[in-house]
This record gives sequence, C-alpha cells and structure tokens, in this order.
Amino acid sequence: MSDTEGTPLAVAGSSASGRGRARRRRRWARGTALAVAVVVVAAAGAGWAVYMKLEGNITPDEAAAAELARFEKERPTALVKDARNILLIGSDSRSGQENRRYGRDPGTQRSDTVILLHLSAGRRSATAVSIPRDLMVDVPGCRRPDGSRSEPVFTMFNSAFEVGGSACTIRTVEKLTDIRVDHHVVVDFDGFKDMVDAVDGVEVCLREPIDDEAAELRLSAGRVTLSGEQALGYVRARKSIGDGSDTSRMERQQRFLGALVNKVRSNDVLLNPVKLYPVLDAATSSLTTDPGLASLRGLYDLVRGLRQIPTEGVQFLTVPREPYAGNANRDQLAQPAAEKLFERLRRDAPVAVDTDGDEKATEKESGKTPGTASPAPTFSGNTAAEDTCA
Repeated sequence: MSDTEGTPLAVAGSSASGRGRARRRRRWARGTALAVAVVVVAAAGAGWAVYMKLEGNITPDEAAAAELARFEKERPTALVKDARNILLIGSDSRSGQENRRYGRDPGTQRSDTVILLHLSAGRRSATAVSIPRDLMVDVPGCRRPDGSRSEPVFTMFNSAFEVGGSACTIRTVEKLTDIRVDHHVVVDFDGFKDMVDAVDGVEVCLREPIDDEAAELRLSAGRVTLSGEQALGYVRARKSIGDGSDTSRMERQQRFLGALVNKVRSNDVLLNPVKLYPVLDAATSSLTTDPGLASLRGLYDLVRGLRQIPTEGVQFLTVPREPYAGNANRDQLAQPAAEKLFERLRRDAPVAVDTDGDEKATEKESGKTPGTASPAPTFSGNTAAEDTCA
C-alpha cells in the first residue's frame, strides 16, 4: 500500500480517535457535572436541615407577647430608632432531670440573673446593666401561670419572674427605668452549661482556691478553664467566694460573661464550622425569646452588627444602688446616679465604666475642662477586653 493510500487511512483513524476522546470528555464532563450537582444539592440539603434544626431549637414566648400587648399603652416609647434594649433573663428553673440537683422544688423558678443589654445605634457599643435580685421595686399586677392575676406589690425584684414570668419581669424593668424593652431572652441552667461546654470551656483567674460544697465546686487558684458545670457553680456561688454578697456575685458574673464573649468572638470559634455549629446548637437550644427573635433570621439581624464592636466597647456594670432603708439585706436604687444612667440609656447617650471603682457601681465624679463638653458619666464596672488574670 502506497504512502498516498495510507495517508487517508491514518487521517480517518485519527479522526475516529479524536471523536472517541471527545465523547469520553463529554461523558466525563457530564459525570463531573452530575457529581458536583449531587454534592451541591446534598450540601444545600444538609445546610437546610441544619438551618431548620437550629431554627426549631428556639422557643417563641407567645404568652409574654400577648401579655405585653395587653399593656401596650402603659409601656415606654423608644426614643432612638436604631438602638435596641434586650432583657437577658437567667432562669433558675429546676425543671428537667439535671436541673433538679440545684433545688428541691421543680415547680418554681426565679430570675437568678437579669441583665438589661443596651445596643447603641450604629452598634458602636454594648452596655450590659445587671439588676440585683434583692432590689426593692414596684411589681405590677401580672398574669400568673394558672391564668389568675396578682396584685401590685412592692417587693424584691426577682419575685416578678416567679409570679408572672418574663412579661412581668419586663413590665417591672420598664416601670423601674422608663426604658422600652425591645426584645427578651430567657436562658436556663442547662442552656448556660451547654453554651460553655460548646466553646470548650472559659478561662478565668482565681485569686484563691474555691471549695464550695453547696455548689459542688472545688477549684485551685490561678488560671482555670471552667467546664459548663463548673462555670454554673462559679457564677452562682455566693457565700464561699468574695465577700459573700450579691454585689460580689454580680461582678463575678460580669467578668465571666466578658471572658465568654471573648471566647465566642475568637477566630478559633467563629471561623471553624466544626466548633461553630455546637455553639449555635447550644445557644439556640437554650433560648426562649420574644417572637421577633425566635428565628435564625431574627437573631442574625440583631447580632450581625455586634461583630464590629471592639471588646473594650462591650461594657458591664450594675445599676447604682444602696442598702434599702427598711432592711439592710435588701437594696434600693441610689439616686440621682441610677436615674442619670437610665436617662442616658433612653437617649442612647454614652456612659463609661471604670474598673477601679467601688463595687456599688455608683456614678463617679469626672473632671471637666472649662469650655469643653461634659464627659460621659462614669460608673464602676468592667469591659470584655479585660483579662481576668491581669
């Protein structure tokens, strides 16, 4: 066979081979596209499943919403559109198998911790104000769990939650401060422990060892990473740590929350999906919120601006108070400092904290240079930027 005859055969063979490779490439491309599509759909399905799981964790507080709507006309008006006030309620509910170890009566609950969190417009700062459990306040008539209504009474603040739950606590805070509460969040013992465990513990610094039989807490002095169970005992202990007062306990809670904020904001948690999901799962599982927050979208819209707040802009303080005249074991608001604090939060005006102040969180005098604007009033407290071991 001549070369001239062989050439067409070679070209034909080459063409057939090329068509075969093309078909194989098309089949590979279709197979790859199908595989990618399957992965994308699976990922989307998994993402949707995760989203729905987290969304379903949150419990909407419909009863509180209905009660607050009933008294809408008497509630304060929000003065600054973009600012937000969220009432954080730590419930000492004994319901559930694990929680019963903290008390004998699983049918009662009180607000073990209440914090009014003010988020400034533009999210420049976050100010968390603790309200003492033993503060003497006017509690309005509230709807009880059985549907009956209580009578207005002057009593300790934490009884409001026992009588009428979150709605009664919100109305009591609004009556006390004249600040509109936009949202509320209730967290119980289990939720708090799960949150701490989800971030692999929170580090604190102890000046001396702790041996508290009631709290089942035994810790050595120095830097200690607390598990969820240990953290709960640490923030709730009263008689064995500090001076045994609720003042010392609230200060300890504030410093712990600052350390928790730092841990959650760290890249090790926020940028690691393996660590972030347990945090989100623990956080949402522990929440009972107003209907406006009872969704991932609602929570996201609230907290998305918080990422930009520097840790020194996350402040903790306690409402200014003093011993109650009728009982030295109770508290009352210290005036005019308390009203000055409430008035500035209402107007979204800045306040400052001084970590070297006394534990009563009273307003401190600030120097003013002639011809300059008055500085923000300063209250004793701390920020999330502080190192508890410094």
